[in-house]
Amino acid sequence: MGKEYNWHALPALVLAEKEILVEDVAGKKICITRYNGQLYAFAYKCPHAGAPMNEGYVDAQGQVICPLHKYKFNIRNGYNSSGEGYCLKTYPVEEREGILHVGFDKSWMSL
Repeated sequence: MGKEYNWHALPALVLAEKEILVEDVAGKKICITRYNGQLYAFAYKCPHAGAPMNEGYVDAQGQVICPLHKYKFNIRNGYNSSGEGYCLKTYPVEEREGILHVGFDKSWMSL
């Protein structure tokens, strides 16, 4: 059985390729970026030292780079690709009738 999500509409976004924006969604800060024309959403803070990920950047391989220690995370799944063993929380993004939505795991929303 797959994960179940609570979906939340995002405001209209004007987002350049590899730009990282911060949005407040359901009281939670998240980062949103565009890579190869697709939108991705991930945690606002680095899982290692809590640095704001919007102050980092997205590289040519689709990794978001933490601004503090330069740890690298795959924007598709959050896996740490620089070997430190951390995982960046990612969130699914869907477009419905021209409106973007981000999904939060229902188990997280009930905490």
